[in-house]
Amino acid sequence: MPALGSLAVEPLYVLVDTAIVGRLGTAQLGGLALSATVLSLVVSACTFLTYGTTERVARRVGAGQAAAAADVGVQAIWLGAIVSVPIAVAVGLGARPLAVALGGSDDVLGHAATYLRISAVAVPAVVFMLCAQGVQRGVSDYRTPMVILLASNAVNAVLEVVMVFGLDLGVPGSAWSTVIAQVLAAAAFVVVIRRHLRPAEHRRPSWHGMRPLVTAGRHLILRSASMLVVLVGATSLASRTDDATLGAHQIVASILTFVALALDALAIPAQTLVADSLGRDDPASAAGINRRVVRLTVWCAALAGAAIAATAPLLPRAFTGDGAVISRASAALAILGLVVLLPGGIAYATDGALIGAGDYRFLGRASFAYLAALVPIGAVILLTDAGITAIWLAIATWMVLRAIVNIMRARRLFGT
Repeated sequence: MPALGSLAVEPLYVLVDTAIVGRLGTAQLGGLALSATVLSLVVSACTFLTYGTTERVARRVGAGQAAAAADVGVQAIWLGAIVSVPIAVAVGLGARPLAVALGGSDDVLGHAATYLRISAVAVPAVVFMLCAQGVQRGVSDYRTPMVILLASNAVNAVLEVVMVFGLDLGVPGSAWSTVIAQVLAAAAFVVVIRRHLRPAEHRRPSWHGMRPLVTAGRHLILRSASMLVVLVGATSLASRTDDATLGAHQIVASILTFVALALDALAIPAQTLVADSLGRDDPASAAGINRRVVRLTVWCAALAGAAIAATAPLLPRAFTGDGAVISRASAALAILGLVVLLPGGIAYATDGALIGAGDYRFLGRASFAYLAALVPIGAVILLTDAGITAIWLAIATWMVLRAIVNIMRARRLFGT
């Protein structure tokens, strides 16, 4: 339950931004869609710091090696600092070209570039939080991240209203409020993870200590990059249709992110529990965890999908008053609820167990294969201008592929 809280809270930054910026206009919403896509790319590229740290810390905790677990956390933070600063500079300086690459133009391009330049300030804080959550998850502490992220999102929501509407700062106000909230959350994580890092024997940066994370990161980055190319490609296809389609896609993508991370409330703890079981040399327990996670996630995904499909005509009205955006978003939400979420839930659940088992090479290569399979579909959508329904049917195909292949791999790995 604490995992559900922390994971469901994370995408609230984007949902709050979407709800508030959507009231400013369709161009502003489109600009947010492009900038949110770039920032998602940055965060997803760095999630190997969370996943790799969780698995390695949990294994050492399971084996009773407290100092070794703390060393993993220290080196993860050093590695996060090394990679995050250049990324922040690149995003800040390349904000406009990045938005252009995604199809931004005219007013949409200006809003996207502004949001990205400001958001780049918080990139090091966001990456540090990914490392810190890896440490917390590795020691099975999900409650503390939930509290910090919930408080941070509450601060963000209040600041957004004040800065966007009260001070009339528009898109820059939305971006700065999120930056402030993220920096405050990172400061809170500094305080809470210190006790888990005290037993560390190596506090200086060490290539020997960082190398396993880099090795795992190579495969996890391939996984994240392949997944994000699919999502970025979907956004790019929507942006090349019209502003209303792009705005509708942003609404549906935000809801998918929210629900997906909520479903990960079972998959993410599976990383810790599977790794801990394997650290105790208990593969039967790891197999049992995988079975239960898949079964429970299927039920949750089915319920969430039914709720979204039933409310598809109403949900977009919480984000925008534009009739064209509402119509397109309603159609895509119906596909999300009826076709995407159930196979998506199976994919998320088995991803968690496979990451806990350290099966990074498979996950990276499989994700690249899914991307290769979707390229022809994306080309057809682009050439025929098929619209948002075709885009979300392609995403559904992607989820089905992930679910089938992951189930086959889990059966081979866990014997179940």
